[in-house]
Amino acid sequence: MFSTGSITRKVMTVILVTCGVVLFLACGTFLVYERVTHRQAAVRGLSTLARAIAANSTAALAFQNQLDATQVLSAVTADPDVIAAALYDRSGAQFATFHSDRHTAPFPDRPGNDGYEFGRANVVLYEPVAIDGRRLGTLYLESNLGDMRAQSAFYGVLVAVVMLLSGIVAIVISSRLQRHVSRPIAALAQTALAVSERGDFSVRATKVSTDELGQLTDAFNTMLARVEEQDRTLRDQGTSLRREVDERVRAEAEVRALNADLERRVAERTNALQVANKELESFSYSVSHDLRAPIRHVLGYVEMLEEETANQLSEDATRYVETIRTSSLEMNQLVEDLLGFARMGRTEMQEGEIDLGEIVEDTIHRLESMTRDRDIEWQIQPLPAVIGDGSLIRQVFANLLGNAV
Repeated sequence: MFSTGSITRKVMTVILVTCGVVLFLACGTFLVYERVTHRQAAVRGLSTLARAIAANSTAALAFQNQLDATQVLSAVTADPDVIAAALYDRSGAQFATFHSDRHTAPFPDRPGNDGYEFGRANVVLYEPVAIDGRRLGTLYLESNLGDMRAQSAFYGVLVAVVMLLSGIVAIVISSRLQRHVSRPIAALAQTALAVSERGDFSVRATKVSTDELGQLTDAFNTMLARVEEQDRTLRDQGTSLRREVDERVRAEAEVRALNADLERRVAERTNALQVANKELESFSYSVSHDLRAPIRHVLGYVEMLEEETANQLSEDATRYVETIRTSSLEMNQLVEDLLGFARMGRTEMQEGEIDLGEIVEDTIHRLESMTRDRDIEWQIQPLPAVIGDGSLIRQVFANLLGNAV
């Protein structure tokens, strides 16, 4: 019951249950008190009547006068609740009786113990009859408890009516008073529901009192204000972060565009360079191939001139012929180098271990025709073995040392 339902219903239920339990306990206590009091009053009244009748019955029992005893017993009619009376002699035998029309049960054959005992609808009293300390017999009185039962029923109806009226009054009063408790809590619940459903931290709960509920409302509103501030800060940070991400995305896009443009330009330049290299290779090959024939002719005519004019030319003329031959050889070497350069672009690299010292010695040996009769000193230090293309490395040293010579 308390796990579901509104706070208003729960507060009213608590109030009504509390009032009902309190009224039930109070009315129950009242009924028990009335019943006990009524029984005590009945016993006191019956005892008083019994003592009076016992005092008047001493003579009848002493002289065994049943007629006087019956007349004395008829005095119980003064109490309308007493329905039967009897006298028992000293031996316990029934001596005289009196009963009203409401008495239908037989009298006991022997008297019971002195005192009283309650039945379902009556109370029975045994009173000793004595004179000067000498017991003459026992008086039996029976009183009907019908009035007490009727009074108890009346009190029960009265209690039911009181509880019903009290419940109605409690409902009316609790429905008005519980608002002071349930309305602030309901306002907090509605505010929390609005925040959870819409995510709107700008709403605030209405403060309706200055008690603990009012303090709770203030604390809840303060918490909402802090959450709203944090949410605003997070939103600002998120906006700034998204802006930075957008800027980085744009920058990356620009970089990619620049890279693509650069790659395109590099590809274009590479293609142009490849075309130029191919053209240069073709030109170099053609030039070097076409120059070899004139150089061979020059060298051939120089040799023929030396043979025809052996020991006939002057020293200067001989020196001139030697210069022509030397220059022709150098020109021939340049053409050979140009042919080698042209062939390098069309040859794949063949990697292997190369002895640089051996390549240098071989290159110097090939340069002997250029270094003959010249004062050249070669200083060669120990060179390591390397990995590379032997023909290309040989061409590199040929160019370097040839240029140096």
